[in-house]
Amino acid sequence: MWIKVFQEIKFPKAETQDFYCINDYNQKISLLEKPVPYCGMPSVKLNTQNLTVVEGKTITLYCEATGSPSPTIAWVFNNIVSKHESDTNKNPASFTIKNVSSSDSGIQIYCIAENTVGEDQASVDLTVFFAPNITYLEIPYSDHHWCIPFSVRGNPQPVLTWLHDGAKLNESEYIWTKIHVTNRTEYHGCLQLDNPTHVNNGNYTLVAQNQYGKDEANVSAYFMEDPGEDYGTPTNDFEDTTNNSNQVTSTDVSNKDNEDSITVYVVVGIAALVCTGLVIMLIILKFGRHSKFGMKGPSSVISNDDDSASPLHHISNGSNTPSSSEGGPDAVIIGMTKIPVIENPQYFGITNSHLKPDTFVQHIKRHNIVLKRELGEGAFGKVFLAECYNLCPEQDKILVAVKTLKDASDNARKDFHREAELLTNLQHEHIVKFYGVCVEGDPLIMVFEYMKHGDLNKFLRAHGPDAVLMAEGNRLAELTQSQMLHIAQQIAAGMVYLASQHFVHRDLATRNCLVGENLLVKIGDFGMSRDVYSTDYYRVGGHTMLPIRWMPPESIMYRKFTTESDVWSLGVVLWEIFTYGKQPWYQLSNNEVIECITQGRVLQRPRTCPKEVYDLMLGCWQREPHMRLNIKEIYSLLQNLAKASPVYLDILG
Repeated sequence: MWIKVFQEIKFPKAETQDFYCINDYNQKISLLEKPVPYCGMPSVKLNTQNLTVVEGKTITLYCEATGSPSPTIAWVFNNIVSKHESDTNKNPASFTIKNVSSSDSGIQIYCIAENTVGEDQASVDLTVFFAPNITYLEIPYSDHHWCIPFSVRGNPQPVLTWLHDGAKLNESEYIWTKIHVTNRTEYHGCLQLDNPTHVNNGNYTLVAQNQYGKDEANVSAYFMEDPGEDYGTPTNDFEDTTNNSNQVTSTDVSNKDNEDSITVYVVVGIAALVCTGLVIMLIILKFGRHSKFGMKGPSSVISNDDDSASPLHHISNGSNTPSSSEGGPDAVIIGMTKIPVIENPQYFGITNSHLKPDTFVQHIKRHNIVLKRELGEGAFGKVFLAECYNLCPEQDKILVAVKTLKDASDNARKDFHREAELLTNLQHEHIVKFYGVCVEGDPLIMVFEYMKHGDLNKFLRAHGPDAVLMAEGNRLAELTQSQMLHIAQQIAAGMVYLASQHFVHRDLATRNCLVGENLLVKIGDFGMSRDVYSTDYYRVGGHTMLPIRWMPPESIMYRKFTTESDVWSLGVVLWEIFTYGKQPWYQLSNNEVIECITQGRVLQRPRTCPKEVYDLMLGCWQREPHMRLNIKEIYSLLQNLAKASPVYLDILG
């Protein structure tokens, strides 16, 4: 058949050249004149080009196939939620979906026919029409503009209407609805308010409607106090204390004398308030600057560099408070990295009250620190390998990593001391150990334990199948699955500890873990990863850098970071470990990654990853945060897998 087709294309009948076959009787048979028996390519035809159905209905798709020999027919599809059945014994074959779910919208269904000659296929997209469903509506937060975040599902696209205290909200250049992310039938966005005042306080209702129905949800919004509440009508007590001849009431406004009296009261009252405010301000300026840590609350402003989300972010009492954009003026420093502080009554920042009252930061003499070589440079200073003397009683000197602070401003120094007290309280076998500080002269120095093999990402790549040959011609030993599980178990143990301390990491990745001797792994970040691994971060608005490839949908869409978002990142870390340090979604651009994650797609199972481990990853990547595995559950599952037979775990290797 191949030769015949070739001949028909290359040599038209007008030409004399021909191909022949010789039969058992030594006769020539022209390929052009005699058909080849039992040799026909399959051909597939679907009964419809557009498969459209209303949610809850039943629909059947038919596929007719021709070819010789008769082809076999198969239906191929992904992730259909609804109950379905197929019949491929008949021609045409049928595929029936019962009680169609809205979650099936957009799924592609293939009919494939195959015989000994070849195969053919045809596909159709399933479109499901359904009534709107508001899946998310939260209290507003400040991010450039104030934003009331929402998520709505519906097909066709619902019309969105807002009510403010029951009355229709007329959108304008100051208040408008903005859709940030669209996923066919899902719409994620904000009601954006530009500099709202007390007038905008109240109850907001989102109404989503299309021809199949409507849904609505409410949220209360509070932006600022009503200034009129502080300067209302005088109370009876005040009126009783005034002279009767000069008494002014709200109803007695008919003559000019009373009007003058009102003017005097208002002017005098405002003047008194201004004077009082100036006195209080002078007192704060005088005494505040001599305080060791300043006022209780978020630390002082640092305005030099605007780096990405901090590696360690303290959420008091495990609050699920969303983060503001990282460009805001109020920030605290952890790990020499700037953290935004949202204006939210639930968020307490890192205050002195969160530190143990007996916190003692060890001070190390500068002459006891001998720098050896530079390890790298981050946004806030350089990191060096050094020898430190008289640090441990049992050793004369030990190798350490020292981090310097290049910004010597008063605010930076305050935050340096606050961070030192914070790190002193963070003590765990799988968190990089903090020894102390050196504050004699400049630069200010923090001293950490030295992890011999550097960051985990480089370590994984060096011990993977794609590692380059070493100078001596020997490749480093490739990590086994048992060793990978051992690494994962240690990181999970460190995250269990951070969660118990109500810390949210916000940037958990293999680049921010360090490897010591005997495959000891600890969580730690010297603030260099945003420079060394710049392609792992997505720059937003010129300043903010976000590790979107490690972030769940709610963190990408709403800047919401919680212990549950750390669980998502831990799942990505597991994927990194079992791919020997590959970048998640390495084949996609940052914008494509955002689209994939917000549409609900997840990373594929690594080739050498056991099914049990991939199931654990999927448990970390549930779209709804409350549906994800608990951090303690993850640690327990990894422990059990690590104890399992190596033969059983390595069977797919």
